[in-house]
Amino acid sequence: MDRVQTIENHVAGVTKRVSSVYVPSLQLTKGQRPPIAANGGLSYMSFDRDGDAGTTAATEAALRQLAGGHGQAVIDMIENAPPGPIKTKWGIGFRSYSECLDYIRASNIKVPEGGIALPLRYTIYEEPSYSIVSSNALWHDPARVAEAKALRKEEQDVGSRGLYFPQVLRDARRMQEYYPGLSPSSPECMDKLGVALAHCESKCRNFYDSEEVERVYYPEIEKLLLDFFPGATDALVYNHDVFDKDYKGDRTEDQAKKNPGVNANYANIVHNDLNDNSGRVRCRELLTKNLRNFGREQHYIEEEADAKMSRRFVSINLAKPMETVGQYPFVLCAWPSFADQPYITNYRIYDDRVGETTRFTYRPNHEWYWFPQQKSTEVSMLKCYDSVTDGSVSRWSFHSACTDPTAPADAPCRKNLVVRSFIFF
Repeated sequence: MDRVQTIENHVAGVTKRVSSVYVPSLQLTKGQRPPIAANGGLSYMSFDRDGDAGTTAATEAALRQLAGGHGQAVIDMIENAPPGPIKTKWGIGFRSYSECLDYIRASNIKVPEGGIALPLRYTIYEEPSYSIVSSNALWHDPARVAEAKALRKEEQDVGSRGLYFPQVLRDARRMQEYYPGLSPSSPECMDKLGVALAHCESKCRNFYDSEEVERVYYPEIEKLLLDFFPGATDALVYNHDVFDKDYKGDRTEDQAKKNPGVNANYANIVHNDLNDNSGRVRCRELLTKNLRNFGREQHYIEEEADAKMSRRFVSINLAKPMETVGQYPFVLCAWPSFADQPYITNYRIYDDRVGETTRFTYRPNHEWYWFPQQKSTEVSMLKCYDSVTDGSVSRWSFHSACTDPTAPADAPCRKNLVVRSFIFF
């Protein structure tokens, strides 16, 4: 019996035992290599214990992995390597941004018009990783202080398992120079590359006011999505994040009030927000439970959600600056350049679910794009998940923040809003 059939049989058995827990089937893209993941890629939802959605099993796995010491071994390798570049099986990496930038300049790397060569940070840890989210009850359990201490160190160590690698960014506004006839502002671009550009003149005046964002901006983006994708039947914007390094006000997150807070840091590592499992789990829990949904409430019973998800559905993130971006631009990688590369799963453990995000190791042929000096009316769009698996369309993009070495020292840091959405066809 092959691995896929074994997984399907296991899922079927779990479904019979625990009907309240949704267990997604692992739906790899045709030709895609299996992910670097726990349980052969099977969702932790299938390890449910008394309705915990697999969170106990995932936490146990995180502690076992810590005890194994493999993650620490990667950190030790980086720290103990001789000064200078570090040779990896994918290419030459660097401990620091400045070292990598010096290498780029010394190598005189050629860039196209509107492009730039700069360091991007990738993980070099080819193992699944675990993150216990801040709201998890484990952090406040006096009986688990030792576990919390070990897991806190693991949280801090995740960033230490990465290196900077040289990459060239192309100007996405010039997409037709690389793909003749393909406009960056088209659904065809999204379906081919997993990235696109839209235009939005928002009537939202205060993007730090989560209530106004939900009331004014969410409907604007839902309309934008329906206009952008003619075949879509409906759109759901469900939450958002605000990024502003220089913000002086209260940054506190308050989930009860649907306030995501204001992020001081930018996600400076190559990643994607969803994968084969979490794209389906996230969609279904929004439709049936409104779980962590800041947008319009959904009222689908499980059978209705299953029927809706039997058709094509897509997750899109949309990033809109509040003002022209001077520093810390948002950059996107095109699907064809990594479609056959296995992703590395990161498990995010809540009290009631196990989310999955992904990281990727470096390849020199990754096809990166940016929007230099992205304006407040320009919305960069990236695909985080697509339910179509036959290889005819992109499944996702991966993305990162980065530091623009050509920006003036006083260039304003990126202030932007990222909204997350699903569209249905």
